[in-house]
Formats: sequence, structure tokens, C-alpha cells
Amino acid sequence: MDNYEMEEQMEKGYDRALMKRLLKFAKPYWHLILISILLLLVLTVGDLARPYFIKMAIDDHINVYGRQYMVFDKGKGPQKGIIFDNKEWVQLDKKNNTNIDGGKIYAFLQYGKDAYMVEGELPKDKQDISIIQKNQAYYIKTPDKEISAIPIPKDNLKLFRAPDVEALKKLAIIFLILIIVILIINYIQVILLQYTGQRIIYDMRNQIFSHLLNLSLSFYDKNPVGKLVTRITNDTETLNEMYTGVLVNMFKDIFMLIGIIVIMFRINTKLALISMASMPVIVLITIVFRTKARKAHREVRTQLSKINTFLSEHISGMRIIQIFNQEKRKQGEFNDVNNKYYDASMRETKLFAIFRPAMEMIYSLALALLVWYGARNILKGEIQFGVLFAFISYLQMFFQPINDMTEKYNIMQSAMAASEKIFYLLDQDDIIPQIQNPVHINKINGKIEFQNVWFAYEDEDWVLRDVSFTINPGEAVAFVGATGAGKTSIISLICRFYDIQKGRILIDGIPIQDISLDDLRKNIGVVLQDVFLFTGDIESNIRLNNQNISQENIVEISKYVNADTFIEKLPNKYEEKVMERGSTLSSGQRQLLAFARALAFNPSILVLDEATANIDTETEMLIQEALAKLIKGRTTIAIAHRLSTIQHADKIIVLHKGKIREMGNHEELLKQKGLYYRLYELQYKNHKKDEVV
Repeated sequence: MDNYEMEEQMEKGYDRALMKRLLKFAKPYWHLILISILLLLVLTVGDLARPYFIKMAIDDHINVYGRQYMVFDKGKGPQKGIIFDNKEWVQLDKKNNTNIDGGKIYAFLQYGKDAYMVEGELPKDKQDISIIQKNQAYYIKTPDKEISAIPIPKDNLKLFRAPDVEALKKLAIIFLILIIVILIINYIQVILLQYTGQRIIYDMRNQIFSHLLNLSLSFYDKNPVGKLVTRITNDTETLNEMYTGVLVNMFKDIFMLIGIIVIMFRINTKLALISMASMPVIVLITIVFRTKARKAHREVRTQLSKINTFLSEHISGMRIIQIFNQEKRKQGEFNDVNNKYYDASMRETKLFAIFRPAMEMIYSLALALLVWYGARNILKGEIQFGVLFAFISYLQMFFQPINDMTEKYNIMQSAMAASEKIFYLLDQDDIIPQIQNPVHINKINGKIEFQNVWFAYEDEDWVLRDVSFTINPGEAVAFVGATGAGKTSIISLICRFYDIQKGRILIDGIPIQDISLDDLRKNIGVVLQDVFLFTGDIESNIRLNNQNISQENIVEISKYVNADTFIEKLPNKYEEKVMERGSTLSSGQRQLLAFARALAFNPSILVLDEATANIDTETEMLIQEALAKLIKGRTTIAIAHRLSTIQHADKIIVLHKGKIREMGNHEELLKQKGLYYRLYELQYKNHKKDEVV
């Protein structure tokens, strides 16, 4: 079973344990999240207030059909009123209607462009009213009677509507202030929320990368680079969307829905019940959608991870693909992976394409029902137009978070899938263990002992079998043997990139497991055949950001390994830019920089793994002269297929199929006429040919 299958079999759907772990990353910023939620509460109140303000403007100051006034003789009203027709007209409202008496009650009627004062109350149904004129007198005709009406001239009408105009100005100013305040608070909330989300993801990326730095090389043997890059980039960014777009904004949706329901029922219970009639259908569709979307989204994430892995691997190996003319075959393989991702994405898209239109249809039906019922009651005079307008606005606001739920649920499912993969990575314990109180050694002398060492990368597929040898401080020891004999594995074990299954490895007489990893590795300098250079410049690749290494030391070391011969010819010399993996430098130049890098740290143990394989004969001769000076006083271990480079080693160890077959210096091994002799004899002929060429 591969890692993909293992991940696919992990618990599906919303997982409380996953969310609990995700919230731990947010815990250090709980105060910022709380402030953001409180700001969202203020924003919700502001959003809910806007339709209510418009309702007030319409019902209280624009549509004033039937507004009542009590008429008094001029100067005899209980409070200051409007002087019209030599009388004082005092407006009645809910506050003073019960406290004023002693005069006739008139109702205000605006009929087309004309306005009238009608004695008594007007019918609720406006359709039952018409204006008639008899003998220069005006009457309001209703189905059962005619009521005397006093026409209001336009100049006097301005007096009656002046309070409404003033009130509308105040409402407009308040509304403008509300919008500006909401804008400012929204800006602050968005910045604060994004800052918090970015800080959480910053901490998460740091933790993931720190964890990756401590995992053993055996972990990287089993996991492709593209998959790991996806975890640190795509998956963490998905979690950022969850923290900022769903987790906190979910509170706003809750505040909004609760606030809308409360306001609706306070304004008009019947209209509220009609508006909420669609809720059972919404809940049912949401449950079905949630079940289907979970599976679809998980499949998309899995296929995306496979695409990233494929691309990372094959772009890195593009040179090999083109050399061996494998473009068509690799294109076919990519098409298969790409088609699977395409099919998974289309299945998810079709599912979301059903949900959102379904919600839109339910909203439209609910709106149609509301308009039908509300309009009938407006005509009957049972509700005011502003109430219906407010309900239409609130219904739209009510469905907005529900419509957005597709996107939010998509993000949530992405976050759950991403968090599973991230925590699966963080839970990997393939780490080289350290004892609680390791031995700290500032400077290693360089004595290395292998005592009956057995080692395998997988189970009992032994790479080294009962290997024993001793390397004394200051010795130069070489390992030779066929490919797969175990030479590089010995170097990896000395650096403790892996742990052995049987036997013991001692450094200066101390078991390697008891030595601090930092102290062990800082005393070992390694030069590999495949040199890796980081993006930066020449100097940073030699120093590796160790500021204790001075510029003078870098120049001096570069001269030792003859790297200065090409560095000084570069336009910017030691500040010359280096591209990814040192692609702009030749193999020999990269190898020289690797020598300088290893020696800059002044290691006690110097490891050369086919270090001169990519250097031409002339450059190799220069390096041999420098190495003769540099290996003095430090233990040197060399792996080389070219036996000419190790003839002066103090000890040569010949490996074959994971076992030591021969050990001695160059002359001793030649006299034995064993494996080493046959290897030397074979290469001697090739070496002669190289010299002729």
C-alpha cells in the first residue's frame, strides 16, 4: 500500500480531532481573532440596520397615507402645529395620539399630485378611494360613503411635508455615516483577519519545514519532493483560506442569520413565517450536498497531489528525458495523470453546479411567495410598503450566506483534506533519535570504529554485513568496490543519516548514538559527486550563511582548491549569481566549489565521495596538490572508482557485496593479487589510453 492509499483511507469528512489540532495553531492569536469576531458583530449590526433605515424612510416619511392630524383653533393647540386654513394642525403619532384630545381628527391623503385633509380615518384599501368634486367642494368617495375633503395648496403642502423632508435628511446623514463607519470597520477587520491568518500559516510553514529538516534521509527515500512541496505551499494556503474565509466569517453568517430572523419576526410574524417556509428544503438539500461533496473533493485533492509530484520529478529530470528521447512516453504518462485530475474536477464541478442553482431556485420561489403575499396585503392596507421592501432585502441577505456555502464548504473540505495530509506529515517519526543528555564534543579527534556492523535500508535486505574496521585520527582511508558494495552507505552511517540494525559505530571511542548530532556533523565535511548548489551567489554557497567564516577565509580556501582560477574570471567574482542547482556552472566548477565549501568549515573528518569524478585531469592534479596540504591533521575518507586517486592512502578497504574482502595499502593489496589487483589491472589499461588521448 503506497502513501496515497494510506491517506485516502484516513477518516473522511469533518473531523473534530483535526479541527482541534488546527485551532492549536490559532491559539496564540486568540485575542486578534476575538477582536475580529467582535468587529464582525458590529458589521452585522450595520448591515442589518440598512434595510431598516430604508423601511423607516418609506413608511414614516415617504408613504404617509392616512397620517392623522388633530385640528385646533389657532394658538389653542396643546403643542405647536402647522398653521393652515386659519387653524392649527397637530400631527398625531404613537407617542402623543393618546395624550391629545379636544379637536377633530383629519387624515392626510396624497392622491396623485394633489393632497387633501379628510375628516376621520381613511379606508385601509387604497383602491376603494376616489376624488369627486361637487359645487366647488371636494369629497373622498368610498364604497359606502362620501367624506368631505379639504384640498391643500402646494405652498401649504410644503409645510405639512417639511418635517418629513427634515427627517429624511437626518436619516440620509445617519445612513451615510453608517456606511462610512462600516467601510472603516470592514477595512480594519479584513486587515486584522488577513494578518492573523498569515501569521498562523507562517508558524505552520515554519513547523513543517523544521520537522522536515529533522527527518532522516530514509523518509526522503520514500517520499517524492513534489508531494512535500505541495504540503508546504498548496495545503497551507488552503488552510489560510479556511482561517480567514470560513472560520471567522462563519460567525458573521451566524450573526446575520440570527439577526435577520429576529428582525423579521419583530416586524411582521406572518411575513417572517412565509419567508422561512423554504428552510426545510434548504436543510435537506444541504445534507445531501454535504455527503456527496466530501467524496468528490477528497478525490480532487489526491489527484492534484499526484500531478504536483509528477511535475516536480519530471521537470527535475528533464535532461534525462530528452537525452533518452522519452518525451512522447512521458507526455502519455502525464496525460493519464492529468485526465484523472480533470475527471475528478469535473465531477466536483457538476456537483457544485447543481447545488448553487438549486439554492437560487428556492430563493426565487421564496421571493415570489413573499412578493405575492406582501403585495396583496399592501393593497388591503394591512402592511406598509416599507415593510415588504425590508423583508425582500432581508430575504436576499438571508440567502447570501447560504449561496456562499458552496464556496465555504469547498474551502472547508479542502482544509480538512489538506490538514489530514499536513498532520500525516507532522506525525512522521522517522527522525534520527537523540538520547536525553547527549555527549557534546567541540572538536573530534577523528578515530572511527565499525564493530560488526549490519545495515539495511529496508527490512533485512542487508547492504552491509558484519563490517568491522578502525580508522585512526589523521589517517587517509579509501573504500573501493563495485557499485552497490556499500561504500556510500558507510559514509551515510558515519554522518548518522541512518541508524544501524546490529553492531556498533564509535567516534573517538564514544558510541555514535550518544554524540550530539550537531557536534557530530559540524566536525564532518562531505564532498559528493553530485554537487548541489543553492540559489544565491558564489560566496553564500561556500559559506552556507555561516557568518563566522570571513571573506578572507573564503578567498584563501578557494585558492587552496584552485577554485579562484574560474571565480576571478566571473564578472562579479565571489558575488556572481548562482542559479538553481548551479546550472550556469560546469561540473568541474561545481566540484571545486564543493571542495571549498567542505574545507571552509575546517572539519576533523573529511569525506570525499567520488569527489574528483567530474574534474578533468589537469584540474585534478591541482586539487591533489591542495589536498595533500589539507588532509594533514584530519581523518580523510575517500570513495573512488579511479584507483589512481587513492594510491597514496594509508589504508584501502575493498568491499564486495556488503562485506570487507581486503584491507591494506596500495602495495600490500597489489601483492595479494585479489579483487583490488584485478580492479587496478583493469583500470591501468584505461588510464594508459586516457593519457594517450
